Amino acid sequence: VVAVATQSSGSSGINAEYGGQRVVVVRCELLNVSGSFYRNKLKYFAFLRKRMNTNPAHGPYHFRAPSKLLWRTIRGMIPHKTTRGMEALYRLKVFECIRPPYDKTKRMVVPSALRVLRLKPGRKYAS
Repeated sequence: VVAVATQSSGSSGINAEYGGQRVVVVRCELLNVSGSFYRNKLKYFAFLRKRMNTNPAHGPYHFRAPSKLLWRTIRGMIPHKTTRGMEALYRLKVFECIRPPYDKTKRMVVPSALRVLRLKPGRKYAS
């Protein structure tokens, strides 16, 4: 996952959104989730079973796209029901590929999010 910061600032990640920095995450199709594929599949199917009893169209909505999965994960880390959290979430954009306005901008990799630095060697992960 490569992040494109549209303002120059020293911080990165979720705290950058709070500071007013726009964060664009590109190439979300290369996301890795820690844990074995079977365990993550069971967790996702358990999530798919959660729905409103009387009218499932009222939610919760089960996104399948990798960019939307990342967006929902980040939304869980932000107080998205407050004005400050909503503004921070509006400043976040996530894409599967590198969209045309961002293919010519300088990209930065967040080293603390790399799999080789986050997971112990030999641990399983799902792509």
